[in-house]
Amino acid sequence: MKLINHFFYTVILFLTVLISKGEGITANVSTIDITPPLEMKYTLGGYGERMNKPAEGIHDHIWAKALVLKKGNEKFAIVTIDILGLPSNVKPDLLKRIAAKGWSAENLMLLPSHSHGSLEMAAINSKNVFGVPQIGIFQPELLDFFIGKLEALMVAADQNYREVKIGTSSAKLDGLNRNRRGDKMVDNELTVTRVDLANGQPLAALVNWTAHPTFIGGDDMLVSAEWPGYLQTEMEKTIGSGVTVMYYNGAEGDQSPVYKGQGGAYEKIQGYGKIIAGKAFEVYKQIQPKTENQLAFNYQIIDLPEQVAHPDFMETGGAEYGLNEQTVKVIMDALGPKSVGLGSVRIGDFILVGIPGELVAELGIKIKDSLKNDKVKHVAIGGLANEWISYILTEDEYVNGGGYESSVSFYGPKLGELISGESIKNALPLIQEK
Repeated sequence: MKLINHFFYTVILFLTVLISKGEGITANVSTIDITPPLEMKYTLGGYGERMNKPAEGIHDHIWAKALVLKKGNEKFAIVTIDILGLPSNVKPDLLKRIAAKGWSAENLMLLPSHSHGSLEMAAINSKNVFGVPQIGIFQPELLDFFIGKLEALMVAADQNYREVKIGTSSAKLDGLNRNRRGDKMVDNELTVTRVDLANGQPLAALVNWTAHPTFIGGDDMLVSAEWPGYLQTEMEKTIGSGVTVMYYNGAEGDQSPVYKGQGGAYEKIQGYGKIIAGKAFEVYKQIQPKTENQLAFNYQIIDLPEQVAHPDFMETGGAEYGLNEQTVKVIMDALGPKSVGLGSVRIGDFILVGIPGELVAELGIKIKDSLKNDKVKHVAIGGLANEWISYILTEDEYVNGGGYESSVSFYGPKLGELISGESIKNALPLIQEK
């Protein structure tokens, strides 16, 4: 009798393991309008020439969107945000509010679009005590508003999970972006991840395309998600059924959009956004989502090199931001992190690698090529992930390239090699998952 009971126990345990291994991914998605009221008198980011001048109006609203994927007791959130970038305090501030719900640095990835019509990073940086208008002046009430919105977003997304089918595909687009430093390296890969409910109803689509959202210039003072905003809204209208489209940038440190249409900045962001939306929809249509049980992620913290001002800084970034050799060292020490987190996530045959700054395309392509194999067919860079540490260049570009991007790279010539190499190491265990 004991032998029979042991036999049945062994069979039940074996079946339980099989069911667990075959368990599919469930998901939920949520969105929230993060456009602050104009009465808060916040500035827009990306251009020191704005001199902390308040936004004058709202052209189009800015949003944060969360896709939460869950398998068993593990969950992972991808959050896209229509914002220039994030200072190092934002993610820890958010985690203080939501950690009790099972969120940590490891299973949460925040991905800014890098819109130059959205909020200034320094205005939500609690370490920014300098009051320099070109950098942006810290506004505690703006930070509290922003963190509150992200908290509400995460609470809404972390519930009502439903079974989903997932698929990813990519395409190469010629003539729609360029290397603004004159280098031959251009990342023209468009990657789309499609998430449908089990019944086939569209739930979410993630779109990765690499280019600066800089049609809006320093003289344009209206809040805007820039061209990524129009990409998202146009694609949502095309797909319909209440789908949520989420955009995240790539290794855009030296990549600019190419648009041949006429008109002012706001006409161009609409025109270019619609073009990329159309291209993304063509990829989306070809995807055949399937029940997927492969969800894995990895995270590590690395020490950064010693901070140093590039020799060209005073001629470019220093001039733009009104700094001298003495003040730049003080500001870098106060605002620049000494260590940074690197994270990556695998969803089926797709890996998303988060990079905490503005990586150049050459290094982004190196990471992607290093991780693709017969099981991982698609790899995308999530640029500016979680926090902005600076531009991240190859050693040759840092030493010999000169220009704006080199001057706003704050950790010396080895930063690019360090970030790209450690990011590959971080993601390698994921490609070995069956």
